[in-house]
Amino acid sequence: MAAIRNIVILTGAGISAESGIATFRGPGGLWEGHRVEDVCTPEALAADAELVHRFYDARRAALATVAPNAAHRALAKLDAEWPDELLVVTQNVDDLHERAGTERVLHMHGELLSALCAACGERVSWADPLPPGSACASCGAAALRPDIVFFGEMPYGMDAIEAAIARADLFVSIGTSGAVYPAAGFVRTAKAYGAATLEINLERSAGSGWFDESRFGLAGALVPEWVEEVLSR
Repeated sequence: MAAIRNIVILTGAGISAESGIATFRGPGGLWEGHRVEDVCTPEALAADAELVHRFYDARRAALATVAPNAAHRALAKLDAEWPDELLVVTQNVDDLHERAGTERVLHMHGELLSALCAACGERVSWADPLPPGSACASCGAAALRPDIVFFGEMPYGMDAIEAAIARADLFVSIGTSGAVYPAAGFVRTAKAYGAATLEINLERSAGSGWFDESRFGLAGALVPEWVEEVLSR
């Protein structure tokens, strides 16, 4: 730990589950009662835009009922106090990292509180319901959709993520399944560049074997402990 300067942290559904946000794949492969394939693919949007938009409207509205937990707050503290490079890469589409105070955060799978124009690519903040056919203020096309990276689409910020991992002395994965690519491959990339690797998860993940160290338990307990260890050095 003493030699660590640059840190990349990957967070997944497990860190927000303790705030009451359902993990992406629940029992039976469902997300909030829907088949993931019915609400998170380009084909689903084309086949039933009303269903897809209603689904994300409901997820967006639900954000008002939850709050950041101790793990989010601990990472915000680390972000505020860490003097060298730090990047929190989250697979989550909620805004709990930002509400906790983290500023150095990248949403690789998009954001619930954002809309994307399918015509011109403009991304705009959006907190209200988003009916199909909503017009883009930039180009005028009736093409706004949820700003969510669907299966089969390229995640955001991959060049920036890979560059940060290449410079990292420590890569930490928090609350991830280790099964969804490309994020599941980040630990191997980090190790190839010589970074130390740490997993904090409720239980063993599909990628646990790649990490130098794994700590199992609730993120709300383990992440604050780890942050205090890092800052004390």
